[in-house]
Amino acid sequence: MKTQTRSAIIPAEPDNVFDFMDDYSKTGMHMTESSTMMMGSKLKLEQLSPNAIGVGATYRWFGKMMGMTIDFTQTVSQWVQGVEKEWKTNGDAKIIIMGWYRMYWKLKPVDGGTLATIGIDYTAPPQWYFKVLSFFFGGVYSRWCLNSMLRDTKKAFANQAIPFVAHEHRNDKV
Repeated sequence: MKTQTRSAIIPAEPDNVFDFMDDYSKTGMHMTESSTMMMGSKLKLEQLSPNAIGVGATYRWFGKMMGMTIDFTQTVSQWVQGVEKEWKTNGDAKIIIMGWYRMYWKLKPVDGGTLATIGIDYTAPPQWYFKVLSFFFGGVYSRWCLNSMLRDTKKAFANQAIPFVAHEHRNDKV
């Protein structure tokens, strides 16, 4: 299993940061827009559960990248209002460079706003050819996702009076 984490101070109160980050259409927007990292593709997001937030909230991401199907569902497994959230993939995830993942973020009030720490634990897919892609691109893609989530959150609160100070932390485990 591999792990990536990133942290940044967001210039806003934890409850406001939590509400923003709790919305997949905002923190996942990097996957819904065409980009180089998505090879010009974009994914669609569909809510599957009756509840949009909280434990049990389930979403499906789907689309194509370079002609290959991407289709996976994720369910929130831990959720503490204003503090933390964790979600993981369910069943047979078709993600090309990942077989399974768990993502999470934790928020902590600090001088200057909220310290947001986000992370991902993931495994390579079972097929040998996707394992090769995962070896080369899994870390790059997961760092891009985490950095995009923090960047988009920071942008949402950029006009706050509290100054923004960023720092990063990298933790790769094999």
